[in-house]
Amino acid sequence: MEQIRRNFASDNVAPVSPEIMAALAEANRGAAPSYGGDEWTLRLQAKVTEIFETPPAAILPVTTGTASNALALSALTPPWGAVLCDESAHILSDECGAPEFFMHGGKLRQIASPDGRIDPEMLSRAIDHADFRGIHDSRLTALSLTQATEWGTVYSLEHCRELTDRARASGLGVHMDGARFANALATLGCTPAEASWKAGVDILSLGATKNGALAAELLIIFNPSYTNDMTRRMKRGGHIWSKQRFQSAQLLAWFEDDLWLRNAAQANAMATRLAHGLGRHPGATLPFPTESNEVFVILPEAVVGHLEAAGFVFYRWETPPGITGVLIRLVCRYDTQEQDVDALLEALDSF
Repeated sequence: MEQIRRNFASDNVAPVSPEIMAALAEANRGAAPSYGGDEWTLRLQAKVTEIFETPPAAILPVTTGTASNALALSALTPPWGAVLCDESAHILSDECGAPEFFMHGGKLRQIASPDGRIDPEMLSRAIDHADFRGIHDSRLTALSLTQATEWGTVYSLEHCRELTDRARASGLGVHMDGARFANALATLGCTPAEASWKAGVDILSLGATKNGALAAELLIIFNPSYTNDMTRRMKRGGHIWSKQRFQSAQLLAWFEDDLWLRNAAQANAMATRLAHGLGRHPGATLPFPTESNEVFVILPEAVVGHLEAAGFVFYRWETPPGITGVLIRLVCRYDTQEQDVDALLEALDSF
């Protein structure tokens, strides 16, 4: 009988998808041109063009999501510029100042939201007040959206389009942190094009590492206005791989036969199963709808300690003021199975 997976800390703890590991082994045969001149990178460019229904202005594999986000924002924002983002955004709270570093002084300005999704009226208010101090303050140049959000929610296409329309009307470029973009697609049931450039996104940071890859993210620039010297930005920041075939091989295998969408759909389905089970427990409160592969739940401290003692691994989150209990995050992966979810729910019921 297969061992129960008790680690719900992150989708980063998952093993590499077998299909991707096999693709890496195949790419490891013989010599190949370096710095993106290999056949895998050329095939990747054609594959992305097919999937996104347009030839992007640039397709740039990188190794980390932080690099992808920081490089994208550096193209959108000058040192005197500012980026609007949700208060929960990864670029704001989990990237150690990398976006500001790559922007050489550009600022991140947060917009409060109840569930990780920026309200259009709040965005308009932030834009309208941006020039209040004139030359004494940074100039707004970009909007960054997270899809799926850090709270496990997903922007509808209409919501996303309303935000990007307002941003573009004010001359702002639009970046999307798509570390869990595949999970959002699995929920929305739309095409990659509809959720990206057709929704007004200029640059997409597409994440594969959380969804089965070893170390592969893809920076896709749809708007040619933001391609100037991007490869030099990458080189200067230490993010040009000489053996790029190994990144491209991962991403090709990830896209092949819709592996990326199948992996995301499995993770989402297990999160939905988990959320439904938690919702039936009298001591549990779910503060956000579960729309991707992350589940947030508030449980009594004693119950959280019981789950930890039973060997389950997860993160304790900052509990909102005035709330009794502990907010924890449970993340389902592409390899999470029904028996893994059920084991956690059984441990919860046994307390």
